[in-house]
Amino acid sequence: MDSRKKGLNLVIAGAALLLLFVAFTLLVRTVDVQAIGPEGSLVGFASFNKAVHDASGVHIVLYSISDWGGIPAILIAAGFAVLGLHQLVKFRSIRKVDSSLLALGVFYIAVIAVYLFFEEVVINYRPVLIEGRLEASYPSSTTLIMLCIVSTAMMQLHCRIESFAASCAVNAVLAVYLVVMVVFRLVSGVHWATDIIGAMIVSAALVLLYSGSVRMLASSSSSVAS
Repeated sequence: MDSRKKGLNLVIAGAALLLLFVAFTLLVRTVDVQAIGPEGSLVGFASFNKAVHDASGVHIVLYSISDWGGIPAILIAAGFAVLGLHQLVKFRSIRKVDSSLLALGVFYIAVIAVYLFFEEVVINYRPVLIEGRLEASYPSSTTLIMLCIVSTAMMQLHCRIESFAASCAVNAVLAVYLVVMVVFRLVSGVHWATDIIGAMIVSAALVLLYSGSVRMLASSSSSVAS
């Protein structure tokens, strides 16, 4: 299977997951909705979410760690943005900037758009008050940002680090970091389980769309060059 076809398949899979996310979000808004949140706020899949929340409890230390632990991910994104800007200044043409970095820029914009959308369109609120007030909880924005930034960073670094051993080592560290942060977010008790699940689905959708687009762009560039 050629690179372009693989890329197209990834894009199709990403689009399918995006539709799944929309369907899951609608279910969260309509299935087993009960006033189990703070100040009587409504939550979908209430029985499931309450059972998971009661089992995990609330751990503010883990919440703080996962919050501060998101800073390296933001710095990683900033690093790739600087790399793209450096290429733009160096070559003085956006067409000469690495197509994967351009796709990554569009990807970051899409992630920010999803975050901002759900800040305005509140599906449900957190299971605990943050500084005495209700906060939007679905999908978990920290989980979304972590999964999206770290996953795409692993793809970028795999291609940019020449040493295979070094590439594997760096990506292994990033993978452990990602898993720990997402698990901490889940068991901290500041999100409902469906908030984490929703974030995982939409993150996977966006990452697949990015990966497929990069493959298709690389295939197009190779065709033009030949």
